[in-house]
Amino acid sequence: MMSRCMNRALLLATVLLLSACASSGPRPGAVPAQGPISVQARQVEAGRQAWLRAHPDWSFQGRAAISKGRNGGSGRVDWRQQGRDYRIELSAPVTRQSWVLTGEGATGRARLEGVDGGPKAGDDAQALLFQATGWEIPVDGMPAWVRGLVDDDQAGVVRDAEGRPAVLEQGGWRVDYLEWFAPVDGQPALPKRIEARSGDAKVRLLFDQWDMATP
Repeated sequence: MMSRCMNRALLLATVLLLSACASSGPRPGAVPAQGPISVQARQVEAGRQAWLRAHPDWSFQGRAAISKGRNGGSGRVDWRQQGRDYRIELSAPVTRQSWVLTGEGATGRARLEGVDGGPKAGDDAQALLFQATGWEIPVDGMPAWVRGLVDDDQAGVVRDAEGRPAVLEQGGWRVDYLEWFAPVDGQPALPKRIEARSGDAKVRLLFDQWDMATP
């Protein structure tokens, strides 16, 4: 029973990819006051959003932790995105278990490996994961969430002084952006630490490295 609960917790951490470990930053759950955002900050953030949309191929490596009530688990995450297609891997160093979720964005076809009973496949990744884990997971929103990619007029967004999202509420989840990587070598600021909550579920992700393909 414990192994099954751990499998589910680790699988959820893989898919949600929302984040972290102990570090400095705002306290999750506290809504930051959105003060004045300068014209320059708005322009920089608009440029960041445009840059991300122009780079649909990307990947990151990091660490995930998940808790759901009394159950929880953690592991390493490797997410590779090519346009709308994805491959998400989670490995648990202690148990040496691993899970892989692959999907085709154009068709919605998904395949889940590493679960009891052998690989599972379906036309809807969210439905497939629900059947395998018993949880509703908003798979389609994850690629935007992990990059802090939001529309200017999107509701449920609180921004920091730099114009970046600080809090995002969407699909029954609240995402707190707790720490960012600074822009480097032409690559804009990207999340370094994120935490998401929905009811008694909490998912945390610490990004170790981002790689953006040049179009």
